[in-house]
Amino acid sequence: MIHQSAPHDSSLGHVTGESIFVDDRPEMRGEVHVGIVGTPCAAGVLIRVDAEKALAHPDCLAVYTQEDFHGKHWGTIVHDQPFLVIDRIGYKDEACALIVSKSRESVEEIKKLVSVVVEKAKPITTISEAKAARSIIFHAPTPFAQGDAEGELARAPHRLTGVFQVQGQEHFYMESQAAIAYPQDHGLIEVHSSSQHPSETQRVIAEALGIPLNQVVCVVKRMGGGFGGKESQAAPIAGYAALVAHKLKRPARLVLTKDQDMQLTGKRHPFENHWEVGFDHEGRILALKATLQSDGGAYADLSASILERAMFHLDSAYYLPNVWIDGICFRTNHHPHTAFRGFGGPQGSMTIECILEDIARTLKLDPLKVRMINLYQADRLKTPYGQMLENNLLPEIFKKLSQSSDYQARRQKIDEFNRTSKSKLRGMSLAATKFGIAFTARFLNQGNALVNLHLDATVQASTGATEMGQGVNTKIAQVIAHALGLSMESVKVMATSTEKNHNTSPTAASSGADINCAAALRATNLIKARLTSLFKRKLAGEIKANLEEYEITEGELDESVLFKNGEVIYGDKRIPLKDLIGLAYMNRISLGAYAHFKTENLGFCKQTIQGRAFNYYTQGLAISEVEIDRYTGDMKLLRTDMLMDLGRPLNPAIDRGQVMGAFVQGMGWVTTESLFYNDERALVSHSPTTYKIPNIQDIPREIKLEFIENHDNSVNVHRSKAVGEPPFLLGISAWTAVKNALAYENLGSGLKSPATGEEILRELTGEF
Repeated sequence: MIHQSAPHDSSLGHVTGESIFVDDRPEMRGEVHVGIVGTPCAAGVLIRVDAEKALAHPDCLAVYTQEDFHGKHWGTIVHDQPFLVIDRIGYKDEACALIVSKSRESVEEIKKLVSVVVEKAKPITTISEAKAARSIIFHAPTPFAQGDAEGELARAPHRLTGVFQVQGQEHFYMESQAAIAYPQDHGLIEVHSSSQHPSETQRVIAEALGIPLNQVVCVVKRMGGGFGGKESQAAPIAGYAALVAHKLKRPARLVLTKDQDMQLTGKRHPFENHWEVGFDHEGRILALKATLQSDGGAYADLSASILERAMFHLDSAYYLPNVWIDGICFRTNHHPHTAFRGFGGPQGSMTIECILEDIARTLKLDPLKVRMINLYQADRLKTPYGQMLENNLLPEIFKKLSQSSDYQARRQKIDEFNRTSKSKLRGMSLAATKFGIAFTARFLNQGNALVNLHLDATVQASTGATEMGQGVNTKIAQVIAHALGLSMESVKVMATSTEKNHNTSPTAASSGADINCAAALRATNLIKARLTSLFKRKLAGEIKANLEEYEITEGELDESVLFKNGEVIYGDKRIPLKDLIGLAYMNRISLGAYAHFKTENLGFCKQTIQGRAFNYYTQGLAISEVEIDRYTGDMKLLRTDMLMDLGRPLNPAIDRGQVMGAFVQGMGWVTTESLFYNDERALVSHSPTTYKIPNIQDIPREIKLEFIENHDNSVNVHRSKAVGEPPFLLGISAWTAVKNALAYENLGSGLKSPATGEEILRELTGEF
């Protein structure tokens, strides 16, 4: 069952509309609807919230402000963000009051009746302004340093300096932030949330209401997309609904519209990275100094960890013998930026890809040649943070894909095309991924699973993983079914709930399948071991009748006892699994198991820059070819070839979908998805009509994807590798291809991201 393609467990339900999301839950008697009132400015002081007119509305039941919360602040790392504005305003549309309506239709009408009186101040809108004001959220405690970067820069035959600027990105999940809170007896609150982190949502609700954790249950059936945007920022939304339910003793529903969601929630972090590189005549990097600067927005959220992961991934696929990497996250008056697929890794990796393009342009070398000479090789495997790169397939991946994509012949055609074309310009380049798999906060690398085997040989399993469309539940079901020799239909992965799986980590860092499949397998094997021992005892004649009790609490696994096709087989003896389960039940042997899993051999010290930050690396490469219009800046992505190392994929079809989807989302970030704010720092591009995600016309006209064979990843479940975030970085190849096209005109050194038509035209004409 493992290493085979199987349909997503909710695919039919998604197509038919039968899949239930938070807002599909039927409205209950007495249920109320919650609306969020935002601040009218991005910076300043809140003087008062005047709700008199709102409360006079016949549908308005209550208006709540910060005074109604027991805990005033929340935060994933630092508790610095108020649930509702207390005094200082952090960003435009920051939540400062909640209104409660009898009907959904009246919510917006009531919100407009609330008067928010403020004293405006000048907002900090850029990293440069934040730097001047010393407005800092986090500064990396110790730079990543290897060798003598300063000395080798001074001695290098060639040197370049530059600033790489990349915008943020809207998550654009299909289901907006949503939560419904149900008050139960004895003060218990049950909240159904569209959250990637049920345990944190549970904690935030408990803090907001001033109640113990055992009075809060958070349930996550599924999400209509998350991409990191529901890792932390789903928690206060659930907290708002829970507060209302707690106060009024009535079910409370809070579902944001797409416009509200985009205006209120944080994005991928914008970065402004300053770098200086020294290199030889062949393009080999001799030394690199870089300072990564991110815009964290008004509050800390996950910005510190995101900045650190950007530092961890600045090297990407390339060996840096002498390197110095620093990182600073600045506080601005934007919505607090948050986790997004890649979690800082794309902003770091894109910087080195930008540098390599500039080296190629300066030396008039092919971008592939420059990358190949800088690749991690057998004798060059030490990363800037001191961890050795194990199981390095990067040279093989680069060689295979450059051959299968017919790179050299196509490069000659591009050269000829650009010599003769008056209206078009073509380019081709690459982007690699060497993505570290693990949470860099070691304590998060843990999970647990509960597996219950029923008398009819069917299974219900519960883990801390949350399903957001990525197929983690399908993979968990595959692992359990394979272990017990059952069909996929025999295994149901239940809704994630904090009463069944406690103190779990977010489904993030590409570790959802790794951690939760491992925990589920461990729990399944506990049951399997009991059944194995029972079967062997029965065959030995020690159990003569169903009612003759034999005590087995743990049992032992035996590889010679096979669980296959609904049977248990030992030599030439076999028994239907259902019969063995019945025998176990009659002998009062447990058919359920709970197991805890932690990723071993992890530990990285940020002060000394020593240790093992990642469990392993997912590797890959993309080559993209683009064509741009010299007169309009319009860009077309002609072709993309990708090669990924995913170990032994648990489900090749799902993993293929993950790679393709990640690439498209990545190329959208670097080509079309541009965030626009007005002078008041209000987000203007807050709907599908003003924010351009990729559509069918934007994806490559020709796209090819292959997986490279790799059976050596012994540190992960069934030798698989994580797939959620790593391929996102391959989308960067669309941007580097634009940069390469501009290099034919000796342009592109200042190309920003996203490379929209306007940005490309600016590079071509020097105007705008």
